Amino acid sequence: MHPAANLLLLAALVAATPALAKSSDRQQPMDISADSTDAVMEDNGMSVLTGNVSIRQGTLEVNADRAEVHRVAGDIQRIVLTGAPARLKQVSDAGEAMEAEARQVTYTLSEDTMLLSGAVQVRQPRGTLSGETVRYDVGTGRLNGGGDGQRVNMRILPKTAATN
Repeated sequence: MHPAANLLLLAALVAATPALAKSSDRQQPMDISADSTDAVMEDNGMSVLTGNVSIRQGTLEVNADRAEVHRVAGDIQRIVLTGAPARLKQVSDAGEAMEAEARQVTYTLSEDTMLLSGAVQVRQPRGTLSGETVRYDVGTGRLNGGGDGQRVNMRILPKTAATN
């Protein structure tokens, strides 16, 4: 994999999930692997990693079939992960594991949002959320689901069940 592709993904994914992330994860090395990469060295363009994309940094684990990094004027604008499904796992500072999966995860840096679409599943100790479309505000931690004509399903566990 080309070093520039590593740096692009590193910069983008480190900032991707601060509300869910273990704060020490950002200080850990990031390991990225894929079957192949196609990267441009210009300020405008898209770099693509394909085939068994794996990203590890501290407690963050990302697995996808494909990762696209879109840049404009040298800045990363958007990252798109796709898979059957794309999967994300991370542990919070409170020690709670979060797992999410969707056919596509789009992280837009300027809006600090993630859009998960296609058979979305989010699992945390206190419950689950599923639907076709879920928006996640990285800064506030707010999840918004639905609005796409499909139902959103949630299961909220009692506090005592989540700690057992």
